[in-house]
Amino acid sequence: MTEYLETVELLTGENPDGAVIWLHGLGADGNDFAPIVPELGLKNLRFVFPHAPVRPVTLNNGIAMRAWFDIRDLTRETSPDREGLDQTAAEVAKLIRRENERGIETAQIVLAGFSQGGAAALYTALPYEQKLAGLIGLSTWIPVRNMGSPPNRNTPIFMGHGEFDPVVNMSAGIATRDALVDEGYDVVWNSYPMEHAVCPQEINDVGAFLHRVLPRS
Repeated sequence: MTEYLETVELLTGENPDGAVIWLHGLGADGNDFAPIVPELGLKNLRFVFPHAPVRPVTLNNGIAMRAWFDIRDLTRETSPDREGLDQTAAEVAKLIRRENERGIETAQIVLAGFSQGGAAALYTALPYEQKLAGLIGLSTWIPVRNMGSPPNRNTPIFMGHGEFDPVVNMSAGIATRDALVDEGYDVVWNSYPMEHAVCPQEINDVGAFLHRVLPRS
């Protein structure tokens, strides 16, 4: 029997024909973004919010917390935790396949994430072997570049970032956006007058993006 990450799930209709798998930030859990679902104004979707495993995080003095991968520091020169990223990508891929088994095609699935969850979402989605409906990265960065695959070269990407973010500086988000655009991706970029958070306008913009890439919602 396949084991899956523990998840929080919310339905916006009795018979969902699309899904959004949303990865939380470092130290949070799957409950973190569940409250925004009613604010998105969408129907016929299943929102899946998995809990990251608990693991030591070097950046936080080795304290164990929910994390998609280890973060050693916030400089671009340090090699990312590829082992942790690969483990997370494999677990998220299992969640995608579970949605397939529930009757939702990969082309009707959006992968989303905030901060570290956004980095894991990018890492999982860009090389995924089947086309996704869309990808959302909020207040995030790309941990590894030049890893895209043909199936998702034309997958729309929404990125949002706080202009005063003290955790993931907006320059990291801009660099990620530019790298993706240089590789030919369709990136919608928005910045907001906030810190490391989400705001009502960003939630509205995410809802509009989801409605565009999942038109039956």
